[in-house]
Amino acid sequence: MADVVLVTGVSRFLGGRFARMLTAQPGIQRVIGIDVVPPAQDIGPVEFVRADIRNPMIARIISQAQVDTVVHMNVIATPLAAGGRISQKEINVIGTMQLLAACQKAPSIRRLVVKSSAAVYGSSPRDPAMFAEDMGPKALPRAGFGKDSVEVEGYVRGFSRRRADVEISMLRMANIVGPGLKTGLTDYLTLPVIPTPLGYDARLQLLHADDALQALLLATIGPPVGIVNVAADGVVTVRQAARLLGRATVPVPLPTFGLLSKFVKRAGLADFSQEQMQYLAWGRGMDTTRMRQVLRFEPEFTTRAAFDEFSSNSGAGVPGGAAIAGAVGGLADSAIKILARADSSGRNN
Repeated sequence: MADVVLVTGVSRFLGGRFARMLTAQPGIQRVIGIDVVPPAQDIGPVEFVRADIRNPMIARIISQAQVDTVVHMNVIATPLAAGGRISQKEINVIGTMQLLAACQKAPSIRRLVVKSSAAVYGSSPRDPAMFAEDMGPKALPRAGFGKDSVEVEGYVRGFSRRRADVEISMLRMANIVGPGLKTGLTDYLTLPVIPTPLGYDARLQLLHADDALQALLLATIGPPVGIVNVAADGVVTVRQAARLLGRATVPVPLPTFGLLSKFVKRAGLADFSQEQMQYLAWGRGMDTTRMRQVLRFEPEFTTRAAFDEFSSNSGAGVPGGAAIAGAVGGLADSAIKILARADSSGRNN
């Protein structure tokens, strides 16, 4: 049973909510929240410590407080939230390395809970219909958050070998949606016009924020579970999502998505990487048998119910969406012509 719990990323939306949930659990004596900036939301009786997990001082905090359980929630999915891709990678990878090094030295540590992501499975046309926990990706993520998540899990496995006495629970969560939560996927889905990969209609498996928090709670106060996929039942496709949101869509050839994403990023609307473009083309599904049998968790929301709540809080599509779609389509057409000229020039040379 957890007595003194340290939660990283407590100033972020889910981290703050989760830390506050822990304070209401009987038997937990202290909850310490770590982040580089003070939380904007009310975290109640959580003891906030302003610290950077990339700094070795995290070891002193764990030692002085005699922390027995660490919940690592500070693996950031979007570059915008971290201040850029370089900062995102430093927080995700270097931060995790320093945190695990501190845990390795602390004899008081008995449990480590890591909020991981389905992004470790990548997205490719050769993927199985559903990934089980013992399956590896057909093509490893080569950049962005997916690559960070793979590296983080690798460091956690190394830690578990060095500290076999520490119980490990690592939850690979589907894309999380919920009121007040901003992610790369929600930014994409709330664009005035949604560009969709031409010829594709990916399956999106989601998880409501409330269910994500309940799963983390079970992993923290219940028995250790190892690696577990966590996702809601069912899927929605990209086109279904756009229709439910009342957004206009414009099909864009996948090779031109990179140019379009740069345009969208410069406009300050969203920041989606190459790995997200692949996800929007091929999607991903996870088998959740272990979630029910080992974690003993049943999500309250299906994927469709979680999406409907997100949709009801996202606002309607903007007026003149068709006109904007035409403009985005024109941009895509221009990109196609540029690519065609470049290809022709390459062949001639």
